[in-house]
Amino acid sequence: MDFKNIPIKLKTFATECRRVFLVTRKPGMQEFKIIVKVSAIGMIIIGFVGFIITIVSKLLGF
Repeated sequence: MDFKNIPIKLKTFATECRRVFLVTRKPGMQEFKIIVKVSAIGMIIIGFVGFIITIVSKLLGF
């Protein structure tokens, strides 16, 4: 491990973080509602798939 490059890497990381924070913005209410709906649908689908897998594995005796 090269300790000489750590300050350079930290400075690069800080610069990249600053750039990201300057570009990002707070979502509006409509955009937030869409994100919540899509996330909820995704969680429901994943839960349903897990439930089906569990039921099938119980029926097959695994």
